[in-house]
Order: sequence, then structure tokens, then C-alpha cells
Amino acid sequence: MSSHHIVRDDQEPALIIANGLACNEELLGQLLEWSPLVIVLDSAIERVLELGIKIDVLLGDFDRGFDAEYYKNSQYPIEIVHTPDQDKTDLEKAFEYLIKRGIPAVNIVWATGKRADHTITNITNIVQYRNQLKIVILDDHSKIFLLPTKFEKWYPKETPLSIIPIGEVSGIYSKNLYYPLENDTLTIGYRTGSSNHVAEDGIVMIEHLKGDLLLMECWD
Repeated sequence: MSSHHIVRDDQEPALIIANGLACNEELLGQLLEWSPLVIVLDSAIERVLELGIKIDVLLGDFDRGFDAEYYKNSQYPIEIVHTPDQDKTDLEKAFEYLIKRGIPAVNIVWATGKRADHTITNITNIVQYRNQLKIVILDDHSKIFLLPTKFEKWYPKETPLSIIPIGEVSGIYSKNLYYPLENDTLTIGYRTGSSNHVAEDGIVMIEHLKGDLLLMECWD
């Protein structure tokens, strides 16, 4: 693992490293190479430093006897962002930090796996930032992001895609999915669009009229 990422302009997505299950080093290395800003949540800092990664921002509530000053020396230059608000998760606070800095997009790793409550919260909470930040969650098995009201992308045949509603989502139409959607309504806990796949090589179109809809590109 390289100890330094390549600094780019802020048009490239930032990278947040949370504290869930680690992804493979190849994926992490690819993201680090293109990230102009690397943010680590305080609960993951020791795991990250063991990999020899140079970080830019350490963010969290530092509520466990955490010695932030130590990292100012060992990771100089580094920005320490203390976010004591207990009504928000550290990941939400990291999103708000990026929004204040005017950074438009972010990739997130180590946000899934381990505790199920953290995984569910991390995935579903991205909907509240729909109009402020483009958010993508990645792990060894999937890429997860919020869909615009109309989405189009080229995929190879048989690519697994899962369409997951947050709450109720109505007026859903699709093209080039094996299980097509025709003015359908999906509701979390009752009916979702999981384990669909691309019918033929080509453009997949998914649109919806109302609600928040996630897409999971799966590759396991």
C-alpha cells in the first residue's frame, strides 16, 4: 500500500474511510490514487495507519480518551476536526464537512460489514444529502449510490443490479432489465428490486417519479 495519495483538483471525489469491514487493498489503492482529500473517522485511525496511508483530515467526536495531538505530530500536516454532536453519525458529520468545503463528490469505503446497524444507517442516510453531495459507497462486493429521477448507463449482459427503495418509491420504469419495472411501486420491507440483472449488452434506463431509490451494482 502506497503511503501517499496523488493530490488532484477538487473535481475528483474525496475519500472517506469509515470503520466497517475493510475492502481489498487493490480497491483502496485505486481510490487513494485519485482522491484529492482523504478523511478518516476517528474510530478507524489506527487501522488506517497500520496500512501506511497518509491522511488529510481526522474527524470525529474523540470521546474515548482520544489523543488528537498525537496525530498532529505523526501525520503532519493534518487537519483535526472535532465534531461532538451526538445527534449525527461521524459519517454524516464528514458529509457536512465536505459540503462546507464545496467538494461535490465523495467515495466511501469501510462503511459496510461488521455491525448491521451501522451498515444500514450508513447506506440509508445518504438520501438526505441528495442535493448537496454525490455519494458512492464501495466494498468488495458492490457499488451503492442514489439514483436521479432518470438514470442511464451502459452495462454488460448479466450484470447484477439491485434496486432498493428508501421508504416508498413510486412510478418506477426500467429498460433492459431482465425483470422489467412498469409503473411499479417499491417499498422497503415489503417489495424491493433486489437481484435483478441486465438483459442484454447496452444501456439500462431506470426512472422514477417519487421517492428515494438506491442502485447497487454487484460483482460477487
